Amino acid sequence: MARIILFNKPYGVLSQFTSEDGHPGLKEFIPIHGVYAAGRLDADSEGLLILTDDGALQHRLADPRHKLPKTYWAQVEGAVSDSSLYPMRRPMDLGDFVSRPASVRVIPEPGDLWMRDPPVRFRKAIPTTWIEIVLTEGKNRQVRRMTAKAGFPTLRLIRAGIGRYSLSGLNPGEWREEKNFMG
Repeated sequence: MARIILFNKPYGVLSQFTSEDGHPGLKEFIPIHGVYAAGRLDADSEGLLILTDDGALQHRLADPRHKLPKTYWAQVEGAVSDSSLYPMRRPMDLGDFVSRPASVRVIPEPGDLWMRDPPVRFRKAIPTTWIEIVLTEGKNRQVRRMTAKAGFPTLRLIRAGIGRYSLSGLNPGEWREEKNFMG
């Protein structure tokens, strides 16, 4: 039976087991050998990372052909209205690829949200808005590129869910093992 680990990756941590350039790796948090990340999160992104020891499952979780929805919460710069999110709901040309349409909506600041270390910069004159983005692909820095192109740069990015799995009950740096894969 495959091992499945859900991990809440803190800001500044790499999605690999080795440390690099002053950034800690997963081995600082997860004392399990033989599991590997199914997908990646940039060091400056936070949230759900799934690790497994099953190569086929790892591929299924990470490969966009399987269209497993990935839910992100993004704190963006600016006062965002529902209509201003329209460009992200359509295919968006990001230069090296055209994104699939995303499901995007304005949300209240997520409840029970932890403080980020270091904190997001705060500027009195510029409001921020939280949005939820659901993608069925996961290209390099895609959410940040989409929000920037729509005119709302991302200040903080949290992956809240992958398929039916979520961050629920996990503080930054915490992990738990799941018994069954629910794709």
